Amino acid sequence: MELLGNSVQSERETMEVAGTPSLISVLQGGNEEDEGIEEQPGDWEKEEMINLKDLNPYILCSICKGYLIDATTITECLHTFCKSCIVKHFYYTNRCPKCNIVVHQTQPLYNIRLDRQLQDIVFKLVVGLEEREKNQMFQFYKERALEVPKPTFPQPILGARTKRRKLLEPVIHIPPELDVSLLLEFMGAEEGTGSFKPLEKKFVRVSGKATIGHVEKFLRRKMELNPTCQVDIICGDHLLEHFQTLREILTAIGEKAVQDGLLVLHFVLVLSPLSLT
Repeated sequence: MELLGNSVQSERETMEVAGTPSLISVLQGGNEEDEGIEEQPGDWEKEEMINLKDLNPYILCSICKGYLIDATTITECLHTFCKSCIVKHFYYTNRCPKCNIVVHQTQPLYNIRLDRQLQDIVFKLVVGLEEREKNQMFQFYKERALEVPKPTFPQPILGARTKRRKLLEPVIHIPPELDVSLLLEFMGAEEGTGSFKPLEKKFVRVSGKATIGHVEKFLRRKMELNPTCQVDIICGDHLLEHFQTLREILTAIGEKAVQDGLLVLHFVLVLSPLSLT
């Protein structure tokens, strides 16, 4: 038994001599054999490089397919686009171009906000993008002999919550008497009705007291219609008369006349009977 104990002790001593580090040597940062050997950085010390194309889905505008400029986010669904792209998009529809959600029944521009943090990230990721945009803007105004506008970034106001909250409020306030939202859908024109301009804004907010005659005057002015051209306005299966008010139409036709909270009016351009005589 005594010989066995000695052999175990001698074997342990032999292992230590052979270079097996003890607990103390480990806590002290290694043993003598590690001296003179340069330590390699661990995985946590290595700087990982990310390809820019891997980030493109997050910093590209899905409308123009370019990098975000004046990144603007829809507050309803948090999808982000270039400011100019989304503003032009809302001229023709009130839905998000990515998820098709209704942003606002009549004024989708109320529900968008500039995302300055995301724009800063885009400028830092894409080398030279910010400088190119500034140069292009400068050239645009210089060629037209216009004064270059100064950036109008709202400055944070510490300790003045009421003032800061006012910055987020919509600039335009809709009067309560404008209680009917219209969607004007163009259905086509008969041959011989003459030339006309396309209707740029088909979403209109008006008073319920307005008549179909008022709507026709609006269409004539915006589309610059020929006097010999007649405008037929239809709601559902009903050909509307000039004296009917929008509130009367909503009451008479009901839900069939409404889509996403909008009173849908279809109109077509036909030849006036007077022009045929």
